[in-house]
Amino acid sequence: MDEVNFAITQADEGTRLDVFAAQALDSSRSHIQRHIEEGYIRVNLLHVPKRYIVKAGDIITCALPQPEAYEAKPEPIPLNIVYEDGDIIIINKPQGMVVHPAPGHLSGTLVNGLLHHCQDLSGVNGILRPGIVHRLDKDTSGLIVVAKHDKAHHGLASQLAQRTVGRIYNAVTRGVIQSDKIVIDKNIGRHPIDRKKMAPLPSGKGKEAITHITVLERYKKHTLVEARLETGRTHQIRVHLAHIGHPVLGDPIYGVGKGDKQILHAKSLRFIHPVTETEMQFDTDLPSYFMETLESI
Repeated sequence: MDEVNFAITQADEGTRLDVFAAQALDSSRSHIQRHIEEGYIRVNLLHVPKRYIVKAGDIITCALPQPEAYEAKPEPIPLNIVYEDGDIIIINKPQGMVVHPAPGHLSGTLVNGLLHHCQDLSGVNGILRPGIVHRLDKDTSGLIVVAKHDKAHHGLASQLAQRTVGRIYNAVTRGVIQSDKIVIDKNIGRHPIDRKKMAPLPSGKGKEAITHITVLERYKKHTLVEARLETGRTHQIRVHLAHIGHPVLGDPIYGVGKGDKQILHAKSLRFIHPVTETEMQFDTDLPSYFMETLESI
């Protein structure tokens, strides 16, 4: 039984204990509630109810029983392979595909398909995320690079950390953006109340996040934009566009997209090959769901 501690900051204050712990431990809320009731999760070493509201300065101690080990298994899932060599593989991920196994999505993921296709993937991120250097959200389509061994993984991760990987997305936003170019420089961190969401935060909180937005075409009530990532925070483009009042069309979390498809596509990827040191550039056409949306707005 491993023990982990979390110090509650002002950004987390006001959150229910079960909500905070479920997000922090990447577990279901029902499992966390049971662990709180059984005394595996305590606040300041005290047994408290699951509805306890955490306060800045609280120390959450989690000493959970070890779950049964799960290992991603190969599955014959069709993959749209853009490029492959002995070190890396570039996939054009379809909308709706989860990148790696997680609670609620233990099969049918990109990783399951990759293990069936090539088996040899880097082990840097463990048995549930072999080869995964960066992620795309389930409902974001487009290019993702995967490492076949640890040297390739470390090389790509280093470029991401140094912000030398070029990642360009296309998105359709709600509303008409008036400025031709916008640089959104706004820190991103966990939402202070809803721990499953990210949120723009003031300077000194969260992590630095910078997105460069270029308007490609304006429609009557929407805008087609190019978004270039300078940093790569969780949900960065979606959070930043919502922050300026123009959420991604169909975004179910940061917009008003319930029942609609999220119109966000990772169109271009540029980096230095981690072994050959050759500059690599990959581009994709906009997928059919994206083009159909442009024709209908």
